[in-house]
Amino acid sequence: MFKDLGIKGRVLMLTLLPTSLLTLVLGGYFTWVQLSDMRSQLIERGQLIAEQLAPLSAPALVHNDAALLQRIANDALDQPDVRAVTFLTPDRARLAHAGPSILTPAPSGDGSHLSMTSSLDTTHFLLPVLGRHRSLSGAPEEDADRLLGWVELELSHHGTLLRGYRSLFTSLLLVLTGLVVTALLALRMSRAISAPLREIAQGVAQLKEGRLETRLPALGSHELDELAAGINRMAEALQSAQEEMQHNIDQATEDVRQNLETIEIQNIELDLARKEALEASRIKSEFLANMSHEIRTPLNGIIGFTNLLQKSELTSRQQDYLGTIQKSAESLLGIISEILDFSKIEAGKLILEHIPFNLRELIQDTLTILAPAAHEKQLELVSLIYRDTPLNLIGDPLRLKQVLTNLVSNAIKFTHEGSIAVRAMLEDENEDSVQLRISVRDTGIGLTNADLRALFQAFSQADNSLSRQTGGTGLGLVISKRLVEQMGGEIGVDSSSGDGSEFWISLTLPKARSDSDDLLPAPHSGHRVALCEPHELTRAALHHQLEDCGLEVCEFDDLQALQAALAQPEANQRPIQLAVLSVSLQANPPEALRQTIREFEQQGCKSLLLCPTIEQSQYNAVLPDGQVQSKPACTRKLHTALSELLHLRPARKDKPTQPNERQTPRLLCVDDNPANLLLVQTLLGDLGAQVVAVDSGLAAVEAVQRERFDMVFMDVQMPGMDGRQATEAIRRWEHQREVEPVPIVALTAHALANEKRALLQGGMDDYLTKPIDERQLAQVVLKWTGIALNERGASGGGDQSTVNGLSVLDADEGLRLAAGKADLAADMLAMLLASLGADRQAIRLARERNDRVTLIERVHRLHGATRYCGVPQLRAACQRAETLLKQNDPQAQPALDELDQAIGELARATESHTGQRLPHDSD
Repeated sequence: MFKDLGIKGRVLMLTLLPTSLLTLVLGGYFTWVQLSDMRSQLIERGQLIAEQLAPLSAPALVHNDAALLQRIANDALDQPDVRAVTFLTPDRARLAHAGPSILTPAPSGDGSHLSMTSSLDTTHFLLPVLGRHRSLSGAPEEDADRLLGWVELELSHHGTLLRGYRSLFTSLLLVLTGLVVTALLALRMSRAISAPLREIAQGVAQLKEGRLETRLPALGSHELDELAAGINRMAEALQSAQEEMQHNIDQATEDVRQNLETIEIQNIELDLARKEALEASRIKSEFLANMSHEIRTPLNGIIGFTNLLQKSELTSRQQDYLGTIQKSAESLLGIISEILDFSKIEAGKLILEHIPFNLRELIQDTLTILAPAAHEKQLELVSLIYRDTPLNLIGDPLRLKQVLTNLVSNAIKFTHEGSIAVRAMLEDENEDSVQLRISVRDTGIGLTNADLRALFQAFSQADNSLSRQTGGTGLGLVISKRLVEQMGGEIGVDSSSGDGSEFWISLTLPKARSDSDDLLPAPHSGHRVALCEPHELTRAALHHQLEDCGLEVCEFDDLQALQAALAQPEANQRPIQLAVLSVSLQANPPEALRQTIREFEQQGCKSLLLCPTIEQSQYNAVLPDGQVQSKPACTRKLHTALSELLHLRPARKDKPTQPNERQTPRLLCVDDNPANLLLVQTLLGDLGAQVVAVDSGLAAVEAVQRERFDMVFMDVQMPGMDGRQATEAIRRWEHQREVEPVPIVALTAHALANEKRALLQGGMDDYLTKPIDERQLAQVVLKWTGIALNERGASGGGDQSTVNGLSVLDADEGLRLAAGKADLAADMLAMLLASLGADRQAIRLARERNDRVTLIERVHRLHGATRYCGVPQLRAACQRAETLLKQNDPQAQPALDELDQAIGELARATESHTGQRLPHDSD
């Protein structure tokens, strides 16, 4: 508040405040002293009057002369401030009284001294009259302490208070007068200070407005005159500087005016250079996209026809040649994919997804895919996920899986013996997110300091010598580094030459909601399991996985030690009900192992085998699939197998009971397009699966409720109940009946990124984009059912829908998409042509009605049918129209015109080849 006061207010406050405080303190003090003196004088006068009345009243009290006492009392009332007088006998009986009644209670006297009591208005005195008082009046002396009577005297305080108030009023009047005089002097002083300051402020304001000719006059004070002189000098300097600056501005303006033409020419040149740079960048991007596609298209053809050729009867040398061609083409395709990813990251066009995923399943799926390459080199793959690590997270699982795949692939590439361990641990955690550290440790050749410096540089490798044994572009780690950094994390490596390497990722990810579907079934508490695993790190990982299942684990060095323990069980230990055995063909031949397992079963111990991926088929030939799993062990599959072996859950009805019988998966295929349904059914049937086909979502729900399937392939867009609605209905029925959920994989001819996310969130487990080959089908069946189909290779059907100058009919492509079956290719093309006229009419009618939903449904259906026929031009037109319709793009109408034109061209091409017109065709 003091800061807001002006000079006048501050002068007044500094003048009046101390004066007022001092005056009030001194006035109060002196008034209080005066009132105290007046009260003391009143008390002394009352004591004096009482002592004077005692000798006067002593003779009358002796003779009880009431009349004399009354006259004495009346005369005493004439004294100032005396209010009442009373004379009492020794026993305090009233003899005489003058004045009004006494207000203050009588004090308690002891009969020898004067006593008194006081109230706010009066003071009451009580004095005993003794024998010595009578002698003072001239009477003969007698007993001096004899009590003759009492004198009561009451004094009024009114006169004293009135005099005190008069004195206080006089003091206040003097104080106010002094304060007024002081205030007038302070105002006079503040005016003498504030007026010159106001004039200075006005002058400074005029200078601020640019009136630099303003000058301040003399202000009547030495200090203020010096201040005014300084301001005047400053104004003169500013005026001089302004004149000089204006001169410089005029000169600079003239120079700028002279150079305007030159600058304008330079701007035109810069604009032209910028346009050229943008055009060059656009041409480079288009060239990269076109060339990458031009390269990928023949590569897909090479891979596809190689797969088809491998199905025919060939010599062993021809099979070797074809295998070399296929591996080379797949390697080249991987290199091109890496270059495309690198280019996309460099251009800043890589968009990360944010969807829920399970960290444990992501790591284990990555190792499952890479396990064959590791097992071919006899390497151990181990995943160690610490128990305090949160598993349900939100991020981009596809890109994180790509990073882990690169790191583990490099570890396999540069490791010739030993093991590769992937660890996931918690570094920090809060309410909403976690910081993880994922590391890949190998026992390979290690890296030197020079290798470490060049490790994350593009197109560089740890081994760049002419004799290097590893291939690749050198982009894998660069792409991984960019991806991790875009996720907001950090990647690094710790290594030394000859001691192996450890690549690590530090990443912060949000937590996802924990769903019951992510949780494992109830633990197997109360069961004892034996573990035989020679590799120390793998044994530790398996030990933790089994303990997480609620099992009591006991470790054995080999099968002989386990046989001895089963033959002679310990007395205080529970029996061993299950044995988890890590085996290999070199140490454990299948036939001998089958005999050992029978001996274990005779002693009440079931067996679960863990073997390298490349050896699983040989063990499956002599043992049931439920007893054999590939390494590294997947936690969910391990848990399921343990439950079935320990009879904690019912075994599948279609599971074979004889070791030599091959397990046949029972699959349900749902698609409203007959051609698509025929192709998927044929491919799965050729792979050895038992297939049931239905053509609607409602029929799929009824089929699932009627019988048990291992897996469902569900088309997404269908009339009536579509794939999403059918999946939701199946999930609700499974939840109500408490039935184990059946894996549902979406089949779609065209899916945008947000649609794929919606499919997974809607209850589907996975998705496949058409066209689909045998390898994709076999892999997805193995992933979700654990059953290996009789995979004989897959076609690499490349999609040419984005290439200009497409052909209308391509018989070779149709044959390739039909897995080399000419009859199937002809049937699918005939089915497409039979429905093409009706589809064209329906699309036209929906356009006339502006029915966008029907348009998307019809175009999607037609697009799905074209995916399995050699009609590249029509397929490209369908894809473009469907994309634009789903995005509600204004260019959808021109795309529909192109689609209609493509249908007409196909109709004319078919007519020229067969001489038949399409039904309902108006062209």
